[in-house]
Amino acid sequence: MPDSKIINSKIRIQFLVLSIGILLMLGKFIAYLITHSNAILTDALESIINVVAGCFGLYSLLLASKPKDEDHPYGHGKIEFISASIEGILIILAGIAIIGKSTFNLYYPSAIHKIDVGIWIIGISGVINFIIGQIAEIKGKKSDSITLIASGKHLKSDAYTTVGILIGLVLIYFTKIIRIDNIVAIACGIWIIYSGYKILKESVGGIMDEADFTLLEKITANLEKYRKPNWIDIHNLRTIKYGDKLHIDCHVTLPFYFSVKEGHNEIDEMEQLIDQVFEKKVEIFIHVDPCNPDFSCSVCLQSACNERKIPFDKKIIWNIENTMQNSKHGKNQ
Repeated sequence: MPDSKIINSKIRIQFLVLSIGILLMLGKFIAYLITHSNAILTDALESIINVVAGCFGLYSLLLASKPKDEDHPYGHGKIEFISASIEGILIILAGIAIIGKSTFNLYYPSAIHKIDVGIWIIGISGVINFIIGQIAEIKGKKSDSITLIASGKHLKSDAYTTVGILIGLVLIYFTKIIRIDNIVAIACGIWIIYSGYKILKESVGGIMDEADFTLLEKITANLEKYRKPNWIDIHNLRTIKYGDKLHIDCHVTLPFYFSVKEGHNEIDEMEQLIDQVFEKKVEIFIHVDPCNPDFSCSVCLQSACNERKIPFDKKIIWNIENTMQNSKHGKNQ
């Protein structure tokens, strides 16, 4: 799918998330005004976060879709991580507020009315949240958009807390024990804080260019599987994400006697192998180092080389540990 269609599709999904979030928020506050249930207020407050986060998410996708420019040579994709961080913080704050109010009402309980009406409204909203959240998360994983993934996880987390709230409301309906409402709200508040923490942790990792070891494992496994004797060594392998854009760079050691054209052809082959790991085009920068016969021969797999000065010692397996090393492999003899 062309980039423009992928971008437009992501923006449409996020707009859908925002629009439905506004409608569900209104419905939940109506349910709270009817019932005066703290558990329902929990759901309503989280819906405010859904709407605010949805606005940030939509803005971040619009900004991230802008092409590279002179001031942003790698594009605007990092804004998605900032948006997800804000969403995570807002979710945590909502959870804290919910726990605070519900703890207060444990000691100073208030009457609850028309629980049956609240059960229907909250139940329907929970089903809708889960469906939209699932769509957003699946689309986000396909397009590698942390904004959509965060939105999807947030909505599904909202749906899970709704299940707990419904159980509590049903128990209150049959037992008439009002304190159950606050206990359920506190439990949901703890779950909400945990969900916000996970989103915040992942997004901050993206901002800080945290290593994606799962991704690196796929890259190194493919290179190790199809490696050629001319590819003497790989080191300093790194990946950086800019929203849904991925940048990969590494250092590769080739025979020192290769011409520029021969070296370029080898790098082209290597880039194709890296591209095979992904469903989309990635940005790859490979720095070529010439081999040093006094050093590199100990790990060189070429069986017939007229320039060899020291014997072969051992094969370096291309795994995460070895390829991320910030220096060449080999030894002097």
